[in-house]
Amino acid sequence: MIYTGKTNEYLRIELIDANNCTILKENIESSLTLLWCLDNTTTLTIDNKKHHFKKNEIVCFTEFHKIETTAVGKLQMIRFNRPFYCIIDHDSEISCKGILFFGASQLPVLKLLNKDIEPFETLFKVFKHEMESNDKLQLEMLQMLLKRLLILCTRIYKDQHNYNKLDSTNSDIVREYNFLVETHFKTKHTVSEYAEILNKSPKTLSNLFSKLETKTPLQFIQDRIMLETRRLLRYTDSSIKEIAYQVGYEDIQSFSRFFKKNEGISPSEYKKMSL
Repeated sequence: MIYTGKTNEYLRIELIDANNCTILKENIESSLTLLWCLDNTTTLTIDNKKHHFKKNEIVCFTEFHKIETTAVGKLQMIRFNRPFYCIIDHDSEISCKGILFFGASQLPVLKLLNKDIEPFETLFKVFKHEMESNDKLQLEMLQMLLKRLLILCTRIYKDQHNYNKLDSTNSDIVREYNFLVETHFKTKHTVSEYAEILNKSPKTLSNLFSKLETKTPLQFIQDRIMLETRRLLRYTDSSIKEIAYQVGYEDIQSFSRFFKKNEGISPSEYKKMSL
């Protein structure tokens, strides 16, 4: 089921299985995707890494994730583009920027508990009903439902990833740091550069991330650089030197040392293995 508006708004809701899983590979400009796994049989290769998903897990994708279907069970998909609903412009309403999308986690995954399943099932039923409507309120209703879905997912993700250990102000600082890394990782490689933008000290950022019991701020930067590097090595014909330059390294030897330290093999070996 697809909704398209007069100013390029796009929303798609589909039940995915092995017969139509090519939908997952569609490249819709500025799109974001939520996949709700309805069984335990789905395995996807994402950015050249294999992931097996369990029943009632929800996975969040941007248009930049590279998805290859290995085994597909039953999935409920919802995909929307920026003209339909911009999570950045509406961040004060839903607070999912830097968490579900454009954030520190390379592949955000949240788990629906038993108490969550019925509200989500009801929400998708209403979604499908509104997709069949054809009046002047349809767009507004669909946007309202999507907003509710994103808020629910954000709440669950925060609960499951220790964000409840931070107050709202510090949680927003972490989210903004995550988003800044996504925006500037090709040119800014140190925590101090992001700390300066946020008017915080590097130590303050480290203390906030330690409460989440996750990676350090520097590790998030390095992981984002590595993710981009792996994508370029696997999915483009760019040379090692060109890729190094694209992720902010002018010295190819420094880049190669950085990559091997994090991946265990050289960039050329990784590219050869990927092919």
